[in-house]
Amino acid sequence: MPDTLHPPAKFSHPDITAKGEVRASVAWSGLKTLWLNTGTLCNIECANCYIESSPKNDRLVYLTLADVLPFLDELTEPVEIGITGGEPFMCPDILPIMAAALERGHSLLLLTNAMRPMMRPRVQAGLIDLAARYASRMTLRVSLDSHDAALNDAERGVGAFAEACAGLAWLSGAGIPLALAGRQSLHESETVAREGYRALITRLGLAIDADDPRQLVLFPEMIARDDPPEITTACWGILNKSPDSIMCASQRMVVRRKGASTPRVLACTLLVDDPAFDLGNTLAEATAAPVKLNHPWCASFCVLGGASCSA
Repeated sequence: MPDTLHPPAKFSHPDITAKGEVRASVAWSGLKTLWLNTGTLCNIECANCYIESSPKNDRLVYLTLADVLPFLDELTEPVEIGITGGEPFMCPDILPIMAAALERGHSLLLLTNAMRPMMRPRVQAGLIDLAARYASRMTLRVSLDSHDAALNDAERGVGAFAEACAGLAWLSGAGIPLALAGRQSLHESETVAREGYRALITRLGLAIDADDPRQLVLFPEMIARDDPPEITTACWGILNKSPDSIMCASQRMVVRRKGASTPRVLACTLLVDDPAFDLGNTLAEATAAPVKLNHPWCASFCVLGGASCSA
């Protein structure tokens, strides 16, 4: 137990909270989603990007097909393969990576901003080809930070909203299965947010059900200086929530850091820099021990926010 005269700071001790209570952890329950982070390079720089992607941030470098194949080889049954970034369509091997996952029978969820990298003719042709063969198992989820153009562009840059809407219209016209990911701003309820996105979906003629949380995913707004409570073992009963519902019970993410010789497997899609969430070189290594919820985002995003990056 900690020295009660000198309790630890919040989110500092792996097993004990600042109040001296036992920190919650999440045991492995089996793989639902394997995430592939294609790198932190992105064509835009969002003000509140979870992992600070930008046109200059290459601390996570592009994954190659050769990086990905050993992890696909570890999988013994079909799962969801999630692809994120950065902007995945900037990754040179993105189409072969998508094809490798789909050819092996996995479902595919790719997160994109649907802007210029996706609209290159080579990428468009590749997406049309993949959709023709695997449409029932692939979804492109397009990120918009708001259903309001001004609010979205304040986050993503002038003109970003119009460009993303053009990408959405192209995807819809090409018959590529779609979903939307938005943020529920601090000043609006979930109902108000869904109604705002519903109006946009109708205006663009998209085949998306705004009431389906898989087709319109609303993430909680996360503030860097937020001060959420630490999650203890008692919280599961207080909140009537199961540890199995938390992302790290069933999801892992593959990344390759700049200068690293091999990719690494992380417990979380958001916490790419915290060594406590770096779990090993293989999926087997990365699923051997429980994940300790020792970060503010474990509380604000997952446990209290109820969010998940997967479908």
